[in-house]
Amino acid sequence: MTRLTISLSDERYRALKESAVRRRKTIGAVIDECLAQAGIKPIDQATELVAAARKRSGLSEAAATALAVRETRATRRRRR
Repeated sequence: MTRLTISLSDERYRALKESAVRRRKTIGAVIDECLAQAGIKPIDQATELVAAARKRSGLSEAAATALAVRETRATRRRRR
């Protein structure tokens, strides 16, 4: 397992520690749950998810890529 050092404000650290105690979990477990809820997945899981979505869509890889590019560009234009 990889170790990670992060900097948090004292207030954020206390809140994280209190949350872990209330849940009877480690701080690492709380952070891991939050990452999963945010949709952050290991590359193999993300690859499987994309493959399953592509299969359900019936699009070829080229068509799926073109659609993703169009939607990304449209979203970026709307944010300007």
